[in-house]
Amino acid sequence: MVIKQTLLVARREVRSFFDQPTAYVLAVAFLGLGLYISLRSLFAMSAGTLRPFFDLLPWLFVVFVPAVAMKSLAEERRSRTLEWLVAQPLTETEIVLGKFLGNLAFVGITLAGTLPMAVGILLASEADAGIMVAQYAGALLLAAQMTAVGIWASSMTRNQITAFIFGAFTCFVLVLIGTPIVQIGLPRLIGGWAVQLSVISHFENVARGVVDLRDLLYFASTCGLFLLLAVAALGRERLSRQGDAFRRLKLGTAVITAGVLILNLLGSHIRGRLDLTRDNLFTLSDGSRQIMGALDDVVNLKLFVSDDLPPEVQLLLRDVRDLVADLDNASNGMLAAEEINPDDDEEADEEARSLGIAPIEFNVLRDDELQVKRGYFGLAVTYADEQEVIPFVDRADDLEFRLVSAVAAMTTEQTPTVAFMSGFEAKEPFHYRLFRQAIADRYHVTSLDIENDSAGVLRPDTIDMLVVAAPGQPVSDEVSSAVGEYLDAGGAALLLLDRHAINPQEGLVSVPVTTGLEDLLSARGVELTSQMVFDLRSSQSVSMGRQGIFNVIRPYPLWPITFRGQPHATNRDLENLTLGWAAPFRWEEDDPTITALWTTTEAGGARPGGGMIDPSIEIPFTEADLAVQVLAVAVDPGLAEESGSGEGNDGGETRGGRIVAVGDGDFLEDNFVQSSPQNLAFAANAVDWLVQDEALIGIRSKNRQPPALVFDSEVDQGMLKWGSLVGVPLVFILFGFARVTGRGARAERRWREGGRS
Repeated sequence: MVIKQTLLVARREVRSFFDQPTAYVLAVAFLGLGLYISLRSLFAMSAGTLRPFFDLLPWLFVVFVPAVAMKSLAEERRSRTLEWLVAQPLTETEIVLGKFLGNLAFVGITLAGTLPMAVGILLASEADAGIMVAQYAGALLLAAQMTAVGIWASSMTRNQITAFIFGAFTCFVLVLIGTPIVQIGLPRLIGGWAVQLSVISHFENVARGVVDLRDLLYFASTCGLFLLLAVAALGRERLSRQGDAFRRLKLGTAVITAGVLILNLLGSHIRGRLDLTRDNLFTLSDGSRQIMGALDDVVNLKLFVSDDLPPEVQLLLRDVRDLVADLDNASNGMLAAEEINPDDDEEADEEARSLGIAPIEFNVLRDDELQVKRGYFGLAVTYADEQEVIPFVDRADDLEFRLVSAVAAMTTEQTPTVAFMSGFEAKEPFHYRLFRQAIADRYHVTSLDIENDSAGVLRPDTIDMLVVAAPGQPVSDEVSSAVGEYLDAGGAALLLLDRHAINPQEGLVSVPVTTGLEDLLSARGVELTSQMVFDLRSSQSVSMGRQGIFNVIRPYPLWPITFRGQPHATNRDLENLTLGWAAPFRWEEDDPTITALWTTTEAGGARPGGGMIDPSIEIPFTEADLAVQVLAVAVDPGLAEESGSGEGNDGGETRGGRIVAVGDGDFLEDNFVQSSPQNLAFAANAVDWLVQDEALIGIRSKNRQPPALVFDSEVDQGMLKWGSLVGVPLVFILFGFARVTGRGARAERRWREGGRS
């Protein structure tokens, strides 16, 4: 009966919205402003994500939701229909819940107007649908909370404007107390409480793709609290101020309010989450479970955390604590995890400093001036005489890999060797500083002069993997033969081959390069052409320098942003790779040993090598020239045996080790890696796959960067832009016009039907 009566009130409330032009004005204003700002950010970023919209959403809801809910009970009071409602067989609870559901339904319908934008992004990119589901779930939770606030504000007055101001102010405070500009001026303890009670930290966590029990608890409890306050506001009108029932109502409301506050302040200790991301980005990887579960001796992990940390890092701290707890559970008791506060413990402070963990400094606002505070937030993993230290945890997206790889390196007796071929103007480890750092904890990285060292030095039992990085001169026949023999004997190689030399001192001109390894690849069925790839649809943007007071940026098709080709361990969970002046690969399509790793879009092409490569020069092409180009391949002779062919391309027996070949040697340089972190992840994955140590690939490949947003044509881009920005609001306007102008006819029809009955 309660549900039926509640739904009856909710239907009446929803119908009243769709019969009033004000509701359509609010909906169109919300959608127009939100979609306009979000689409501008999306097209500027060229990223397949809804984060720009959902980062803006709390601020939009601060105004929109209280404006929707302001008339719910205030208008009933003003028009004296509230007494009529209470006189019906309805309780205050049923009235409030019905109003709440009706208002929430209208907010949800308006929010659904952004779904065409979400669908367009999914069609134009490899965006994660699971993250979008979590974002909309978080939006509904936020809408429910702010709707409850609006209902409560409306229950306190008979004036709609007063209700709007009261509700908007309360919502604004709930959002604002979690922002850095407020946090910096709050005392530490109060600032910590404010973060726990703020919308921002809880909503941001859900918006990244994780539905956490702590966040559900926050939204559910605060929503229930404000609805309870609204029920109490209605109930007190029929009670005597001096009666026991009124005093019990006040006491019960105060106790429940205090309970909700305490529950949320202590709720950080509750654990449990649902990871909706496609690649389980916030869940412990299988590789981590495998490595931690295989420990046969105790590894120590110490987390040094001060109480006096800035509140802005609270979400990061929560992630770190959750990760440490997950690793501890996966280790079957072999990870001795300990959290230490060095603030008031001299021994702990001395231990932290001896490990290389020093306190960080940050500002707080005290006595109308900025003051400097200090605090610890570092990690140390120790095993026997070895240790891995993170002096300050500034991010959590790569922390799982850093910790698990450190544990694996410490507990593994043998370290594989990765050798860079030197000579022939090839790049050595110091040319790829970030790449070397990324693999140095797991591999012994060295250089090898194959031409001048003894003939037997390049053997699979001494060199686990060979890197040939962009030789600028043709490799001699002797060295090419030595590399071929090494591969035939079961060795593995990462070949980063430049077919185009660029000398900026002579202008932006490319010169064709012969690597000397073309025959080696041809013997394995792969041809690296001398052409240069471009992509008219997906490319990196480069700065053209200052033009007057403007810094001009334009797409550079010769730096293509490539997409994942066939599924493979090296590109797993990655979305894009950025290459520069790359050459394409060709091979027989029915060769089972070759896998296309990274490709252009269908708007890719290949121009002859050499000539001007200035970004301002248009690339001549015809539609017939455009096709998907392959820029990286993996060669695995073992796949021939699995496929049943058992023969190489020359009809002989298939043999040899694995190869990963990329038609570019620039993509691993520091400037490329800093702007495209997935380049580094792919190369590190390639090393693990080539050495056949793949446990860490699934951890490293966790990519939290949004994929590129690429449209097949300008028409598709225009459809997303104008369909969302104009089409959706227009649907609301047309429906509203038809609905509002038809109110008289509907009322007359209902009156006639009632008369006949």
